[in-house]
Amino acid sequence: MNDAQALFTVLRQSADAGCVAVLERLVQEAPDRLLARINALDLAEREKLDEEKTVATLLHGARIGLFEMSWNVLCPSCGGVLDTNTTLKSVRSENYYCAFCAISNEPTLDEMVEVTFTVSRRVRRIGAHNPEELPIWEYYRQIFWGSGVDLPRDNFEAAMQQITLDAVELPAGERAILSLQLPPETIIVLEPVTHAAQFIDVKGDPTRDRQGLTLVYTNLRAPTGTMEMRPGPIRLSLENRAANRILPVIWIANDAMNQAIGKRRPFLTARRLLSNQTFRDIYGTDTLAVDQRLKITSLTFLFTDLKGSTELYERVGDLVAFDLVREHFRTLNEIVAGEGGAVVKTIGDAVMATFLTPDHALAAALRMREAMRKLNTSNGRDDLLLKIGIHEGPCLAVTLNERQDYFGQTVNIASRVQGLALSPSILATNSVISNPKSASLLEAGGLMPAVHQHGLRGIASEIAVYEIP
Repeated sequence: MNDAQALFTVLRQSADAGCVAVLERLVQEAPDRLLARINALDLAEREKLDEEKTVATLLHGARIGLFEMSWNVLCPSCGGVLDTNTTLKSVRSENYYCAFCAISNEPTLDEMVEVTFTVSRRVRRIGAHNPEELPIWEYYRQIFWGSGVDLPRDNFEAAMQQITLDAVELPAGERAILSLQLPPETIIVLEPVTHAAQFIDVKGDPTRDRQGLTLVYTNLRAPTGTMEMRPGPIRLSLENRAANRILPVIWIANDAMNQAIGKRRPFLTARRLLSNQTFRDIYGTDTLAVDQRLKITSLTFLFTDLKGSTELYERVGDLVAFDLVREHFRTLNEIVAGEGGAVVKTIGDAVMATFLTPDHALAAALRMREAMRKLNTSNGRDDLLLKIGIHEGPCLAVTLNERQDYFGQTVNIASRVQGLALSPSILATNSVISNPKSASLLEAGGLMPAVHQHGLRGIASEIAVYEIP
């Protein structure tokens, strides 16, 4: 039995059998490009697999060494990879600059950090393990762009050639001179290894005189900027003073370019992975550096607490109360995971959970309330009375008490809204109730929230809190 077979045998013990079978087949048969920076959501769609099970299987595969997990900082405009990290701890909170788009952005975990999986070197060697040896167009496909850029699956090189005036592979220390004819359009000299771009705005009267342009690439500073030239002949000199090869391409920025590289598809974001229960179970204690503060523009928080838990212990005794509370935690954990969320932590008899969208948090809350009702019915008493509060908004991903956690006013409001709850009502803020999918969920259940204005400690003005009966 080789390494791959042994590792897949281990993986079958903790992951979905159907997902494992697909991954094993791909590792054995798929072309290299399908095993580099695997987009978990695209893989699930392509192979007709469940998304959550696919993500969980890849996470378990990364844990045992089948795959290498990568956290890639993306340009939100072009989808190019600005930085690649083996851990979220390496992602900076400072701005990242994309020369191709000439924009600078502070990274957020919503859409600017993707998580991908590449087959491990010990399992199968692929071209992406040695990117300096990849052909130019495969470098673009497998290294330069993120997994959310929906490039042509077939005839990719032909599609690129349609928007390319010329392309050259230039080893370290070498120089190339290209003779080109500039059309009256915007031209981009893009170099993907150094992520440098020279824009040429070609306009005015055509000329027969040969124009000249020299671009020098170094390890310290690559050429970036915009200049104006006239339609006609150009002598383009490219000099590589960097330590590695470069791959400059001269592109025509037109509608054909947008058709070739402008399409997008869903991908696994860092925000989604941080709210994945399997990820938190495996990597929850080693995700962020102690001093990291990474922004999330939208996350939904759900807080629960057992009403009268102290009296419960007094009423039924420690052993019975312990079993009831443990069953309550198990039930809530299952519901949170079932709605695509994750339990961040428990505090006493309280639970803090996160969800990507308000509707999933609301669905979880409704299921929790019904589950507690059934537990009480089966026990013949109303011992488990759950208080629930939900709020959505921006926050920071941080490390607290050696675990990945969240910080900010959104977290505070969610916690304090839960503190207002009187079981069995569910309390939620306007950002939750106004979500279209949340509204549809309430309408389907025949639920009419009643709104009240409440003052919350630490909040300057009163906020609208909706009570869901």
